[in-house]
Amino acid sequence: MKNVYFIGIGGIGMSAIARYFMHEGRKVAGYDRTPSPLTIELEAEGAAVHYADNIELIGEDFRNPATTLVVYTPAIPADHSELCYFRNGGFEVVKRSQVLGHLTEGKFVTAIAGTHGKTSTTTMTAWFTQGATGKGNAFLGGISKNFGSNLVLGGGERIAVEADEFDRSFLTLKPNVAVVTSTDADHLDIYGTHEEMKRAFGQFVERIKAGGTLVAKLGLNIAHNNSQIRTLTYSVDNTAADFYAEGLEALGDGTFRFAIHCPDRTICNLHLGVGGRVNIENAVAAVAAIWSAGEIDEQGLRKAMDSFRGVKRRFECYINTPQRVYIDDYAHHPEELRAAIESIKGMFPARRLTVAFQPHLYTRTRDFHSEFAAALSLADEVVLLPIYPARELPIEGVNSELIGRDITAPWRLVEKSRLADTLAAMEPDVVVTFGAGDIDRECSKVEEKLRIEN
Repeated sequence: MKNVYFIGIGGIGMSAIARYFMHEGRKVAGYDRTPSPLTIELEAEGAAVHYADNIELIGEDFRNPATTLVVYTPAIPADHSELCYFRNGGFEVVKRSQVLGHLTEGKFVTAIAGTHGKTSTTTMTAWFTQGATGKGNAFLGGISKNFGSNLVLGGGERIAVEADEFDRSFLTLKPNVAVVTSTDADHLDIYGTHEEMKRAFGQFVERIKAGGTLVAKLGLNIAHNNSQIRTLTYSVDNTAADFYAEGLEALGDGTFRFAIHCPDRTICNLHLGVGGRVNIENAVAAVAAIWSAGEIDEQGLRKAMDSFRGVKRRFECYINTPQRVYIDDYAHHPEELRAAIESIKGMFPARRLTVAFQPHLYTRTRDFHSEFAAALSLADEVVLLPIYPARELPIEGVNSELIGRDITAPWRLVEKSRLADTLAAMEPDVVVTFGAGDIDRECSKVEEKLRIEN
């Protein structure tokens, strides 16, 4: 197909594939609900994007079933008029995950899965692979600060892919190496139960190619029937794992020096360019993935690790001074929220921590409000925003106050438009904004206000 049309083109995974097709010389267009920095970038790169569900806005080049492939995200409702137009018109209409599965065929695939931690780990794997091998490609679930994109075309046969468990999307991949960072309960609106979700992770592991490798966080119990693979484990610093960090030395800026123990060697004198113990754990997982794929240039790896600058919206530091710190993070699951807060408290001990959190999805809030409250209670004070609904309709009785009533730290509820002013008036020390919705659109305003008040 010479033309590709995307329904939900502004999604982080969709936009990477759109960029790939543009790089291949295809005409690309699509719909998304609202403009965003990603859609604006896509338009600048040559994609035709519109923001109303209106079949009249579909360009003439994309109205021929013989020349147009249609890609959609599962977040799009089944009654979306453009989706219905293409389905009823005889077009080939496929999910994003199906396209990703096709694009990775014939490559040496490292697929990183998990209910949290996968975006940072995938991005580290991509950057470290280029440092350790000089080549490598990737489809990322976030915008890498090093690459400046969520698509990496660096040559060679290796490709790192974020394997998304939502809607069982990761079951289209056939990896040579698979990393599983976590299997905590999530997406219960899709799976129904935690057990069913874990069963899907087992099915993902069963798709690892014969002779391949599963790299799992130490302690995960993933039931599967794939007897033709080896299993290795990793941990931030537990010596029972096959890969772990040792000699962790905290530096004044929140980063660490350390070594990584591997089954056949210890790679010494490492420094990761971003802070937090949670990122050390992700780095160990990335090194384990690269080690499992073949030879490592240790000096190249050291340089890549030191120069790693992170992912937008993942532990993204806007202000870091002795007077004030401001970090934004994508955490939207109770366990990743807890891990991030504990990491930040470890980076800045004895300093007062203010957390602002935008819950994501009514169903997730309904299912995990107590767990969210427990994680947020680790902060010194909390600001809650209304729930970001994404693809969902409201559920009666489910709101941010459901979380707030169980938080043991002082908390308040504010509208998103008042977030920057509210945080500035609180005269905070260390501030973190969390959420997977649109809270990130307030980050520049929060930074501006906090710098003025600093």
